[in-house]
Amino acid sequence: MRLRVIAVGTRMPGWVDAACEDYRRRLRAPWRLTMTEVTPARRGAGSGAAAQARALEARAIGGLLGERDYIVALDEQGSEWSTRELASWLGDVRGNGEQLVFIIGGADGIDAQLLGRARLRWSLSRLTLPHALARVLLLEQLYRAASLLAGHPYHRA
Repeated sequence: MRLRVIAVGTRMPGWVDAACEDYRRRLRAPWRLTMTEVTPARRGAGSGAAAQARALEARAIGGLLGERDYIVALDEQGSEWSTRELASWLGDVRGNGEQLVFIIGGADGIDAQLLGRARLRWSLSRLTLPHALARVLLLEQLYRAASLLAGHPYHRA
């Protein structure tokens, strides 16, 4: 199953790139993970600057999405799951032939239009996380859930 992460933001710190690459490498068949970075939109001054930036980022992300993609938006208002719940969900959607696409928005979140296209809104935590850490946490949890499904001892809780 193909897993894609589309994240707004470029030039992450070295520790983020190293951790993401480590988890991407650990995910083995049948899981294939790719990450695509989208350049953040410039934030201007004014009351509509954040909304305008979100719209521009959504347009860039939308150009990377296919019709059959199962879109999961990482959103603070989304559902919170345990690792076992995530693994169960991954197991359920694994055989549907769709590509899972996880979207991490920019500094001001994800545009409402793009949120509307998502089949699922998922919150990694009630805490506010920096985008760099959200990437690492997402990939680690995908790896942990895949390990749990495979009966690998990585998940011990």
